[in-house]
This record gives sequence, structure tokens and C-alpha cells, in this order.
Amino acid sequence: MALSADDRIADIVTARSRLPHVRRFLNGAPASRVVGLTLLALVLAFLSVYPLSMLLYGSLHSTPPGVAGVFTLDGYRDIASQQNLLTLLNTVGIALAKTIPSLILAVLLAWILARTDTPFRGTLEVLVTLPFFIPPILTAMAWGMLGNPQVGLLNQLYQWITGSTASPINVYSYGGVVWHMMQYSVPFLFLLIVDAFRAMDPSLEEAARMCGATRLRTFYTVTLQLMLPALTGAAILSFIRGIENFESPLFFGSPAGIHVITTDIYDSINQRSPPQYQYATAISFVIMALMFLIILMQWRILRGRSFQTVTGKGYSPAVMKLGRWRWATFAFCALFFAVTVVLPVSQLLIGSFFKFFGFYEWEMLTLEHYQAVAGSSEFWRAFGNTMLLGLVGATLTMLLGGIVAYVSVRTKWRGRRLIDAMAWLPWMMPGIVLGVGFLWGFALLPHAIPIYGTIWALLLAYISLGTPLSVRVMSSAYGQLSYDLEECSRVHGAGWLQTMWRIMIALVWPSFAVGWVLIFFGIMRELSASVLLYSVGSEVLSVVLLKLWANGSAEQVSVIGLIMMAMVIVFRWVQLRVIKRWIGAL
Repeated sequence: MALSADDRIADIVTARSRLPHVRRFLNGAPASRVVGLTLLALVLAFLSVYPLSMLLYGSLHSTPPGVAGVFTLDGYRDIASQQNLLTLLNTVGIALAKTIPSLILAVLLAWILARTDTPFRGTLEVLVTLPFFIPPILTAMAWGMLGNPQVGLLNQLYQWITGSTASPINVYSYGGVVWHMMQYSVPFLFLLIVDAFRAMDPSLEEAARMCGATRLRTFYTVTLQLMLPALTGAAILSFIRGIENFESPLFFGSPAGIHVITTDIYDSINQRSPPQYQYATAISFVIMALMFLIILMQWRILRGRSFQTVTGKGYSPAVMKLGRWRWATFAFCALFFAVTVVLPVSQLLIGSFFKFFGFYEWEMLTLEHYQAVAGSSEFWRAFGNTMLLGLVGATLTMLLGGIVAYVSVRTKWRGRRLIDAMAWLPWMMPGIVLGVGFLWGFALLPHAIPIYGTIWALLLAYISLGTPLSVRVMSSAYGQLSYDLEECSRVHGAGWLQTMWRIMIALVWPSFAVGWVLIFFGIMRELSASVLLYSVGSEVLSVVLLKLWANGSAEQVSVIGLIMMAMVIVFRWVQLRVIKRWIGAL
């Protein structure tokens, strides 16, 4: 029997009146909402605002954390020196030197794999992005063995082939620092811009060609101009990552006397006696100010400009036919994978089977390094800590990011802008800067809150560092869902919790899983904050690797590096296979 419009309206009103107490609790009672937002704000404030405020406190305090002292400006006075100016110029110069060639390579790789008929593009895309998921400390140690000017494997091969005694490769130099940073910057930039290449309407390029423009002119005047938001944003993020990079300058810069801000902070706390905490926290503020200026520059560049290329009109992404050149582009992508992944992993494999690093003779073959690692209680303790922190940290980070994203994207509640801003604040704080802030913050907590020197200190730092990424992933997922889905569910009598579980969570679950894997990789590779916050018993694998390397145990480093590489491959397979299957099922 057909219902009139008045009857349908009456049914809707009746259904809304039957909504359970949960929805009235969340939407109908302002006091309850205020309590929930206040609790969320307090959590985010502890993870972002508190360490930042402790940085300010520490930069003005004359003694180490937990020791009585006076407030002075000595830390800021120490910054104003010629040596520190050189350190700042080194930091900016190295970040810029790696960003420009990395962006060129990433654009070329993205264009090849998104806009041409290069063979095996799907497989090549997975291989090209793999270096991004490998912990930088592994490839740093591998290249330290490959490019060592005295006993490096590449230099030995060169001398064996040419008969020369020269060593053309020296990774302990400016070139070595930039080269190692590029291996992570290129796949990072590629991941940020490849989808923009796919989404761009090819008819715009075709129109330019029909008007007489050459392929090269079309690429510069049309393609790159339309890609400007993606390229600019990706380049600035890469530049920021270059400024906050820690592993490359530590392994390849410090032995050559090349100092940047991050290694200067590390040396001030760990390599000087007594530790210069006030100077370290003061210079951390220099990084924060630099990050803020860079983000303002990005806003100014893109302000008021429109770059819309995807409209309601249908179009089909086309690929360029390269003919015989498609095998050249295939070889280029394969070469990038071989240099950034195969070479370092091969060095770890070779180094794990020889008794001494640099002496590759048949009689030197041994398995004693595998036995030493298998019998090391420190390794197994660090392995357990890494797995625990990875599993728990990734889960809690994604849950927090999901809540923040829902509040900022799906509601109109007052205070959501503040919540979103606090969640994004750690994005401007390098790991080592956040580590210094938490170092002060945990030391000044009441004795009834025993976080300082425990594994919980690492967990909180990892959650703070991962929250901006989790919010971005979940915000994108929520932003793609129509508000009609929730309204339709509620009109039909579903409560808020039922709507969240059956509709919202079910649809954003694949994004949650992808973000979880990315956060887990981030925790496994994190070194800069870990090296400041760990204590005996709470070591993670990256800290154990650093200690072994400093003690000259490059062979055991190779064994642990292979174990971590196996973990990377397994979790990457899970990300590509299992999660992709879930997305297909939905």
C-alpha cells in the first residue's frame, strides 16, 4: 500500500524519537559533549603541547631535568656563534641538495609508472616504493660497509677490476649524506605525487599538443603547472624531512666532521660532559621556528591559485606509447631498485657470513654471528620491545587518529579546530626534538607517575609522532563518505554506536588497516626519539643496532639487519595482499 508524503514524514519523526540514549548523550547533552572533547583535548595536549612547553622550560633552565636551578638565557646565547651558523647552513644546504634531485627522480618515476606503457608497471611500483619502508639505520650501516674508503666492498671490487689502489667511493662525506637521504626521499616523493599523475585529465595535454606545443613544452607548461600543488607540497615535506633527518648525518656526516642540527642536539646530550641540556632545548626551538616558516612559505605560494583538473565530465586516463623506449624506462626503474635495495641487502647478507667485515676470503666464512645474535638476551629483549611497541603503539595511534578525524571532519562541534591543530602539532617536531621535550616532561612528572626511563616513555613518544599521519589517513577516509549514510541509518532506527560500527567503521576499515601498517613501520624504524628516551631494559632494535655499530660489531649488525628486512617484507606483503583483498571485498 502506498504511503502519502505526510505518512512518510510521520514515520521519520517516529523513528527519530526512538533513537537510543547514546545519541542523546552525545548530541543532545552539551555537557556530555564538552566532557568528551575536554578529555580528548587533554590527551592531545599531553602528547603535543606538553613536550613543546617543556622545551621552552628546558631552554630557560640552567640545570639538567630534575635538578634545581635558575632561569637564564645562556642556551640561546650559546646558539649565536659562527659554528652554529655553519651547522644551520649545513642543515638547510643538505636538505635542499637532496630535495631537488630527489624531486626530479620522483617525477620521472611517477610519470613512467603512471602515464606510460612501461612493462610490469604494477610490480615496478611496489619495488620502487620498497626503500621507504626499510629502516634508514639498516641501509646506513649497509652503505657504511659498501662505501668505506678503506675496506668497502664497492671499492674493493673497483680495485680488483682496475688494478688501482684508489678508492673512488667515500660515503663519509657531504655526497654520502645526500646520497643516503635521497634513497628515502625519492620513494617518499613518489608516493605523494604518483596518484596526482593518474588523476590528471590527459585531454589538457592533448589540447596543448593540438595547438602545436612539443611534448617537452607540454610537459613544462601544462603537466608541471597542473601538478604544482602536489609537487610543491611534496617538495616542502621532503625538505622538512631533510632538516629533521638524523640517521644519515649521524653515520656519514659525524665521522667526516659534518654537523647538522639534529646531530648537534644528540651530541649535546650524549657526547658532551656534562650534557648541555639547555643548549639542546634552545636549538630545538630553532628547528621549530624553521619548520613554521617553511609551512608559511607553502601557504603563500599556493594561496589564491586554482588547480582543478577533475570535473564532472568523464574522461579516461591514457598512457603514452613508448615503443622500444619502454624497455629503457623499465631498465631505469629496475636500476633504481637494484641500487637502493639489492646492493644494501646483498652487503648485509655477505657481511653476516664472514668472520671480519672487509676480509672476504673463503676461510673467513662462518655462522658464529648468527649464533651470537641467537644467544643474545639483549637482542631478544629488544625484539620483544619492538614488537610490543609496534603492535600496541600502532593500534592506539590509529584509534586516537580515528577519533580526532571523526570530530574534525564529521561534526560541527565547537573546539574541533583546536583538537585538529593539537593533533597536527607533532608534524612540525622532528623525532629528536620531541624526544628532548619528553625527556624534560617525563623527568618533571610527579613520582606517582613513573614514566621516565620506562618503555611507556617510548610508547607515548611513538603515539605522538604517529598521530598526524593517522589523522590524515582517517580524515581522508571519512571525507569520502556521504553524510547521507549516517542520516539514513539513524532514520531507520539505528543508534549512534550501531551506525558507527555497521556503517562508518566498516567503510573506513581498509584505510585504518593501511594506516596501521604505516604507523608500525614508523615505530620499527624510529631512532632519533628512541635513542634519547630508552633505558636499560627498554631498548628497541634500532637502539641495539646503533650500540653494536658503535662497538664495531658490523657482522652482528648484518644479521639483525637481515631479520628486520624479513619483517619489512612480511608486513609489506600483508599491506599489499591482505588489505587489498579487504578493499576488494568492500
